Amino acid sequence: MDKDAVIGRAKDYINREKDPHFRGEVEKLLAADSPDTQKELEDRFYRDLEFGTGGLRGVIGGGYNRMNTLVVKSATQGLANYIRKTFPEKAANPGNIALSAAIAFDSRHYSAEFAEAAALIFAANGIKAYLFSALRPTPELSFAIRLLGCDTGIVVTASHNPPQYNGYKAYWNDGAQVIAPHDKGIIAEVNAVTEIKEMPREEALKAGLLQIIDKEVDEPYRAMVKSRLFRPGLIKEKAAEVKIVYTPLHGTGALHVEKVLGDLGLKVITVPEQREGNGDFPTVAFPNPEEVAALDMAIKLGKKEGADVVMATDPDADRFGIAVPAKAVPAQSGDFVLVTGNQMGVLLSDYIFLSLKELGKLPAKPLMVNTVVTTGMQRRVAAAYGAECVEVLTGFKWIADIMHKCDTGQKQGTFVFGTEESYGYLVENEVRDKDGISASALTAEMTLYWRSKGKTLLDRLNDLYAEHGYWQELGISKYFQGPEGPGIMNGIMEEYRKNPPVQLGGIKVTRVRDIKNGADGLPPSDVLQFFLEDGTVVSARPSGTEPKIKFYATCCAEVTAGLEAAKTEAARKLDLIKKDIRSVIGE
Repeated sequence: MDKDAVIGRAKDYINREKDPHFRGEVEKLLAADSPDTQKELEDRFYRDLEFGTGGLRGVIGGGYNRMNTLVVKSATQGLANYIRKTFPEKAANPGNIALSAAIAFDSRHYSAEFAEAAALIFAANGIKAYLFSALRPTPELSFAIRLLGCDTGIVVTASHNPPQYNGYKAYWNDGAQVIAPHDKGIIAEVNAVTEIKEMPREEALKAGLLQIIDKEVDEPYRAMVKSRLFRPGLIKEKAAEVKIVYTPLHGTGALHVEKVLGDLGLKVITVPEQREGNGDFPTVAFPNPEEVAALDMAIKLGKKEGADVVMATDPDADRFGIAVPAKAVPAQSGDFVLVTGNQMGVLLSDYIFLSLKELGKLPAKPLMVNTVVTTGMQRRVAAAYGAECVEVLTGFKWIADIMHKCDTGQKQGTFVFGTEESYGYLVENEVRDKDGISASALTAEMTLYWRSKGKTLLDRLNDLYAEHGYWQELGISKYFQGPEGPGIMNGIMEEYRKNPPVQLGGIKVTRVRDIKNGADGLPPSDVLQFFLEDGTVVSARPSGTEPKIKFYATCCAEVTAGLEAAKTEAARKLDLIKKDIRSVIGE
């Protein structure tokens, strides 16, 4: 984009942005008029921040390619327009407030401001906004939509991204993130916005178009989480035997994790430096429980306190991770080992199926749902209990879609568990997004259950390896920043499509699955998968929220020669595959 076009877009933004902070950022850049500021202006204005199928996510700042109040207001106006057109009977009577939206936000910078701005846009459009009084987890937003009978909802969060990011996720009336046809319909309305309706806060409150909520949702949500446990009697009897160290990583999780686990009688020690919400995330480079470094403070406290399990949730508490004492197993950080998202999904699915079976509550046709990039071990675990493992695209909205189809009879079976490799788990029907709060409660119970059998979680995982083979996974993320980034990413994916590898890591590729136009019953998505002759699966997928391509590999080594030999063989395969991937992406 040439300099005049950038300057023109910058001036247009200044005229429309009412927030003095974001407007001032762009005014200063224009006034400086240097090569460096011109480059910065181009990055802020070479495109509009895209409202994708999940919503918005970007760096906070002034400009059309940034997260700011004007971009949030415009997106919400488009969403409001779509809601009114989709439910015309509810929208027809201006004197009857029939349409409604729930809004939650996390601890990131400007989350509260963006959430209130969105609420007042809804109000101005005759849509009642239920706005949480303070930061709340994403899963509670999903629960609130269903509890309050809302038509839509949003949560202001950038999940586990670095501090400079924020985002905005849109939900439908079933409590799940939007999918087709609503996703494209909302995007079209957002892109067509020319006028933004706004209403002052006091006027919205007086008209009943804005309602502040907290305990009327908090209490039913916590009661629901506790109701999903299998053995409350065991917890009551044995709670003193398990010590938990927990970190919310400066996010939203402490409010509910401490209360739920405390109500159960469990001892929870929260990392004090990370307990309160803080958008700077001052003690971690990335507030992501997938990263062992993010759990460093919690692990140190866990060692000091003699904890049996260290738990963590990400800033909006939808993701959940744990570290456990490694005993003689070499650990990545001291004498604790991080349990991967795939491993946690295996442990939870096994415990859920086992518990349902032991208690005589296993449905006739039980279903678990995972994604195309999640370990194949979960399919073997499900099969061992006579359950079906349904495969969906990456993203919890697709797991929620299967739940919806079970509800409506489009899919035969009873949903019992949903999981994805990126630390996402759902153990209840009342929420339609991954839920780190309920996962923490069930993990505490699972730890106690195996303790009562004389085992640790790692002991049980090794039992499962002996039964289903040793599975190991690999993940690589390659970032492509700046205006040229999308073109580079597209080029890599197209080259893979034109010239797919005949082998990876020295293992023959026997099948290529390209999901770009849909495949095997899956809807279209920019995903390529290579199935190797030994059962290994390698996948490539551009991120929907960040400028990066994610590569995944999952492989299995049978344990006929022993577990350690199987681990060595799996690591050898993945190391060779990693080298092949890095050669393509220029590392």
